[in-house]
Formats: sequence, structure tokens, C-alpha cells
Amino acid sequence: MLQYLVILLDDTSTSYCHYGVNKKERKLISLDHLRQGIRFGMVENLMIQFIYPDYALPQDYLDVIDTIDHSNIKPLAALDGETDVVALDGWDYDSCKLKDAVVVLRTSWKLLNENQSKLKDLLTVVQRLNVVITDVERMSDSDREQYKTVLEALCKDVEQLYVDGKSPQLNLLTDRIMLTEMNNCNAGDSTITLAPNGKFYTCPAFYYDNEEDSVGDLNSGLDIKNQQLYRLDHAPICRKCDAWQCRRCAWLNRKTTLEVNTPSREQCIAAHLERNASRKLMLSLRSKGTFLPDKEEIKEITYLDPFEIVTQWK
Repeated sequence: MLQYLVILLDDTSTSYCHYGVNKKERKLISLDHLRQGIRFGMVENLMIQFIYPDYALPQDYLDVIDTIDHSNIKPLAALDGETDVVALDGWDYDSCKLKDAVVVLRTSWKLLNENQSKLKDLLTVVQRLNVVITDVERMSDSDREQYKTVLEALCKDVEQLYVDGKSPQLNLLTDRIMLTEMNNCNAGDSTITLAPNGKFYTCPAFYYDNEEDSVGDLNSGLDIKNQQLYRLDHAPICRKCDAWQCRRCAWLNRKTTLEVNTPSREQCIAAHLERNASRKLMLSLRSKGTFLPDKEEIKEITYLDPFEIVTQWK
């Protein structure tokens, strides 16, 4: 069931996930489409998230946006007092501007490995940090080994912050500890996107990939073919998996396996490396005192790709 409506305010609106923004020319959504999108969200009782470009919007747009309760996702260049999520595209940022912010940091495998030491300082400043690997589908064997090293170092950093009395939130490690079930992106199931052209898309990535890949428009409404395939109960691998922090990205799934409900090996391995690191962090924290005593321990597993044990599942 739909719960969220993402509205891209411009063709150059910031990315906050795996996809890149390949449109360079500014193209604001029309005021008419903006109003219709807000009306659609109100009628469907959806929570609206506006995705901003890196320049200031005209006042008449801001006035329309303020007619509805909403969340703002903005790039650092557009940061102001009315920002709910700050999207960082890389490691060029001023951490002083990010105090108590919810931050999405987009990075490649290579840059993550080179800049990993900066994450602890960032965690001490922000309220929450989501790290998104933009080339996760191109994970090599060396990337996998380096990622294990990065996660081990982050475990020590996060553990020290907890010992110091802080409560860091890092999607790669702390989410799996806190969750009790899958908490994925759910694009196409609970979330839909309205692009500047007035058409709906499963998520922004599908719009930037191919504008013809729409799932309806403001005039005719939504038309999502085989929408059940976006649901967890129609994902045969994912519904059995306990890497609950995985984004289960439908766009990456289709890009790599041609099926929106089937993840790539690389996406699964990355998620299970994070899951296993979360287990070690949880055990380490419990060895130092009472830590979430009511939470069930994360089980030890012997695989990184669920395909390796799929025949064991009933």
C-alpha cells in the first residue's frame, strides 16, 4: 500500500540513493504539476517528500510547497533551516554545516576505502548517517575484502562512541541491530515518484534511466504493471533473508538481473557483510555491559549470498 510520494522539483534534483543524475539542464516542475502532485498526495493520504536542486527555488514554488506537510531532501548547496535530509554527493563537505542533520553520503567503493577514517568524525556531528555505495553492482573481490576492513574499523569507531555515551546511527551497522523485520526502500510498493514531466515512476532512478519507463501520470493516475512483484512477499529470496537493513533496490535488481524482485549477487554480499559486522558490534557492546537486553542476538551464518543456501529453504 502506498505511503509516500516523492516529488522531484527539478530535472537536476539531488540524488539520495544509488542512481546518478544524468540531466544537466535545469527544468523545474510546472506549478500546475506541482499543485496536482500535492493534491494527489492529499487524496491518497501520502506523506510527501520534495527533492531539491542545488539552487534556490522561486518564491511562488515555495509558497505552494508550504501548503502541505512534507519533508525536504536537499543537497548541501541548498541547505537551510528547513531541511530534513542532506544529500552529500561525495566527500567534499563542511561538517560544521551538518550538525544534528540526517545525512545521506553517496560514495563509490574506491572513495569509501580512501576516506573511511572521516566517518567517525562525521558520526560525532550528525544525527544519522546513511552511506550509499553508488557502484555496489560493480563490486570486485578486492572491493569485498576492503569493505570487510572498512566495516571492522567502523565497528570499533561506533563501539567507542557508544562507550562514550553517544548513540550514533549508521545504516551500515546500527540499523540491523535495531530492526525486527525487513526495512527496505519499497519503491513501487509503498513509495512512488512524480517527475518534473508530470509522470509517475517507480523511483527517481527509473526516471533518469529512461523517461519512457513511467507508471502513469497525473491525468490518468497510476498504472504499475505487476505491482505485486515490488512487494516483499513476492521476492522469493528476500522474504527469507534476515539482512533486514538491505535497501533491496528494485532499480538495481532490474539493472543487474532483469527482475525487480531479484537482487544481484553483489547487492546481497554487501548487505550480508554489513549484517555480519552488525552482529560483531552487538556482541562487542554486550561484552561491555547491558546493551539492548530484550533484542534477540543476530545469528551467525556461513554464507554471504543467500543463493548459496536457497535449496535449504522450505
